[in-house]
Amino acid sequence: MEQDETRVRSGDAAAGNAPAPPPDQPAATPWWRNWKVMLPLWLAIVGLAWLGLHFEVDARVIAGSVFLIGLLSNAFAWLLGVIALVPVVGPLIVKALSLGLIWLLNALGSLVSFVAIRRGYSKDVLTYRGLTVALIVGIVIGYVLGRLL
Repeated sequence: MEQDETRVRSGDAAAGNAPAPPPDQPAATPWWRNWKVMLPLWLAIVGLAWLGLHFEVDARVIAGSVFLIGLLSNAFAWLLGVIALVPVVGPLIVKALSLGLIWLLNALGSLVSFVAIRRGYSKDVLTYRGLTVALIVGIVIGYVLGRLL
């Protein structure tokens, strides 16, 4: 017993060699990994976004709020973790969604849309963004099917 106390005091705990908690005490899960916290959080996010759309709140305010809450609470990482739990297909979808190419295509599409709307091509932008979303969904589906076959 005295030996364990000297190891903890000597800095082994800082190196990651801390003694394990006693067996009668369960290890505490961080709040962002607890489904009892994250599921109601996601339900609240979806509900508040729906209410915002119903009462015609500016879409930028809704998107910014969802982004900020999701980023601060690690809700996006938890949702990707839940998707990854689906056998066989889940990890592939998460891997495809985290590819840099998908993020680059979406960012480039947003930039082109911004410029086109400024120049008065708003109807063309809707068609273009629809095609971009279809392309991204097609890439994800193709990636998953390619890995499965």
